[in-house]
Amino acid sequence: ALRQISRRTISTASRRQIENRVAEKQKLFQEDNGIPVHLKGGVMDVLLYKITMGIAVLGTGYALYELTVASLPKKQK
Repeated sequence: ALRQISRRTISTASRRQIENRVAEKQKLFQEDNGIPVHLKGGVMDVLLYKITMGIAVLGTGYALYELTVASLPKKQK
């Protein structure tokens, strides 16, 4: 019984066939429509790109602010 269960769980045969959509993705990404390849995936790609750019800009601004604060001498009372 244990041997049968182990064969079923380790089996490489898939029960559900997944549709191969590689050809349509290749067609989408190779289309020359003026959109950069990192934005061709749709709304989610654009959203991730904008969030990443926002974090990068805010992080750069914060780093510059901290460098400015660190480079100025503190006032003596």
